[in-house]
Formats: sequence, structure tokens, C-alpha cells
Amino acid sequence: MSEFDKHVQNHIKNEKPFNSIKPSEIDSTLSLSDSLLLKIIEKLPESQSNDVSLVCKRWLNLQGQRLRSLKLLDFDFLLSERLTTRFPNLTHVDLVNACMNPRVNSGILFCHKSISFHLSSESSNWEFLEENLLHSDVIDRGLRILSRESFDLLNLKVINASELGLLSLAGDCSDLQELELHKCNDNLLHGIAACKNLKGLRLVGSVDGLYSSSVSDIGLTFLAQGCRSLVKLELSGCEGSFDGIKAIGQCCEVLEELSICDHRMDDGWIAALSYFESLKILRISSCRKIDASPGPEKLLRSCPAMESLQLKRCCLNDKEGIKALFKVCDGATEVNIQDCWGLSDDCFSLAKAFRRVRFLSLEGCSVLTSGGLESVILHWEELESMRVVSCKSIKDSEISPALSSLFSLLKELTWRPDTRSHLSSSLEGAGIGIRGSKFFKKSVLH
Repeated sequence: MSEFDKHVQNHIKNEKPFNSIKPSEIDSTLSLSDSLLLKIIEKLPESQSNDVSLVCKRWLNLQGQRLRSLKLLDFDFLLSERLTTRFPNLTHVDLVNACMNPRVNSGILFCHKSISFHLSSESSNWEFLEENLLHSDVIDRGLRILSRESFDLLNLKVINASELGLLSLAGDCSDLQELELHKCNDNLLHGIAACKNLKGLRLVGSVDGLYSSSVSDIGLTFLAQGCRSLVKLELSGCEGSFDGIKAIGQCCEVLEELSICDHRMDDGWIAALSYFESLKILRISSCRKIDASPGPEKLLRSCPAMESLQLKRCCLNDKEGIKALFKVCDGATEVNIQDCWGLSDDCFSLAKAFRRVRFLSLEGCSVLTSGGLESVILHWEELESMRVVSCKSIKDSEISPALSSLFSLLKELTWRPDTRSHLSSSLEGAGIGIRGSKFFKKSVLH
């Protein structure tokens, strides 16, 4: 036997049998407490944090304890109560996409904003979402499981729930602060009134081509009387009128942000905005009309706390509605109009009603001309910043000396009205707003 063979045999004799090795000698992390190991895992880069669940079962459970936000795709995972066991510390849960009957053999994925699901190729009904939704009784059962497990739930998104499901949720999840309800109706809003501590709420009534549901003044009144602590509210695809909006304004005294999307409200609703004493931000988007008949001007009082008016993808050729809206929001310091059609010089001239605009942003307003822009902003004595992008009827060649003088006094200016505009490139590095009007006129106008 060689010296090498003797050395190997002696080494083998001195080795411990595998079954005699203690687990702590194999994995040194077993001596660490869960809380300490969690702190170590939290120090890992985000790109590696999800991989720790592959190490072992213990690390998988620890990773589940770290997770706070989850977008669920399989509702059975909730019904089996594995969700609450696997992720005991969730605070943000999105159930919307899980509330669909799964189409296992379908290769067609339908996406609409926050909703996505597999669609059968044999479907001929454009209200196909109605066909694919789980029954409200099933949704309610899932909500009861969430509430029974005493989650510190802060944010929830769900579709096709019922009043009973929300009542059970409100009873056990008293800390719930943000709620998003799709396919909402008046009865559902009767249940939501029990969520006394809600700060943010998004209601989606009807969505063309997906589903139809009605939110009227009755539901808005339920909402107003129950959720008095709301700070942010979005109404999408909702009906209603002056009375429903007025009730929200009178009862939700701390409401600061109101978003109106694709509204189906009756004429005259804008006058109700005067009852919002704390409203700072008003967003109106994807609306075919603003308010065709806003009523007598004497009813249009200013929102005292208004700071920002934001219009996006709206039809703005309704002169009476625009006039009423600008009147109610005349104290806004920020005006943002994006991808709206029908904003002519005549309609934009109504913006002279604004008394203290400091920032103006115009994007995708293809009808507005340089003259229409000038006729308004020269009246705004407090204007400090302006952004004009993709407004093809506004031309560099039409800038007047008065407008160029105003530009030179602005603190910030973004000017790209069309692809042929050379004004922004000629001003690059010029320090506009610092060097003054003389430099501006010399470098651009001559």
C-alpha cells in the first residue's frame, strides 16, 4: 500500500458519518432567529431578494412574511386559505384578475387598464366580461376569509363583490384605507358606508364593451354619509347628478382630490363642485362632454382651496360646460390640458377666468393657435412656468414680441408645439428666464 493510499484511508476513518452530523453543522443559518434572518434578507439587493425563497422551506416562509403587496391570479388560492397562510402580512391585495373564470385552453389575452383575462375565441358577445366573472357569492366568501384572518389590510381591489361581502370586510378590517371597486352599484355603496376609515376610494360603474352597472345619486349619497374621512375619490363610468355630487361635497369635508372619468352624469353637476370646501385637485378624463347645461351662473361659486385642474382625453367643444368648469376652478394655480380635442381659440379664451395660474401645460391640443394661446396667457400676471408640446397649430413664426417678452420672464419653458419647431433648440443653454427679454429677442426673433 502506497503512502498516498494510507493517507486517504486515515482521512476516511477520521470523518464523521453523515447521519451523525448535526443540521447546525451543515447550515449555520439555523442558529439565527427568524427575526434576525429577516433583517439580513432585507439587506439583499432587490434583484436577489426573490431568489432566497428557493434556498429552503424556511426561507420560503420568511420570504412570504416579507411580502406586503400581491396581485392574485387564482381565486382558489384564496378560497383554500393558502393565501393567508403563505403571506400572513399582506397589506395591499389586488383580486380583480383573480375574479375571472380561467380559460385554460385560450391563447387570447384581453387587457383593459387594470383588468386582464384569457378570452374564448368562440365568444360572440362583447359583454364578455359578464360571462367570465365569478359569482358574487364566491367573491364574498373570499372576502370573508380575508377579514377572518385579521389582515392588517390597507388597500384592496375587487370586482363583482356584494353588499354583504363588503360589510364583513368593513367589520374586521377596520384599518382599511384604500378601496377600488369594479362593477360597482348603489347597493354595493350601501355596504361601503361601513368602511369608516377609508381615505382613498375608486369606483368603476360601467365600462363600454366589458360590463354595465349603475351608480346613481342614491349610491353617491350612501357613500357621502358613510365615508366622511375620504381624502381621494375617483368616479369612473358613474351616473348621478347635482344632488349626488353635492352630498359628497357637503359630507366629505376633508376631500382633497376628485377624479371624474367617463362620466354619465346629468347636466348641471358642475355647480355642485362649489360645495367642496377642501378640494385641491380636480381631474377630468375620457369624458365625451363636460356639462352641456350647467345652469345659472349665480350657482357657480369658486372652490376655495382649488390648486390644480387636469383635463385629459376629453371633448372640449362644449363652450357652456367649459365656461362653468373654469369659473368653479378659477383659483387654480396649475392648469394641465392633455390630448383633448375641440379646444378652439374661443373655448380657450374662457381660461381668462383663472386668476392666479403659475403653471400651464398644453399637450396634444391640435386646434389651438398661437393667437389663442397669447390672448389668454398675457392676462395671467402670476405665470411662472409653461409647457407646450404637440400642439401643431401653434407656430414659431407667429410668436409676437409681447409673447416673446413673456417667455423670457418665465422660470421654466418647454416649447415643442410641433416637429418643425426650432425654438426649443435655439434656446438650449441660453438661460432663458435668467438673461432676460433682450437676450431672447436678439437670439430668436432676429
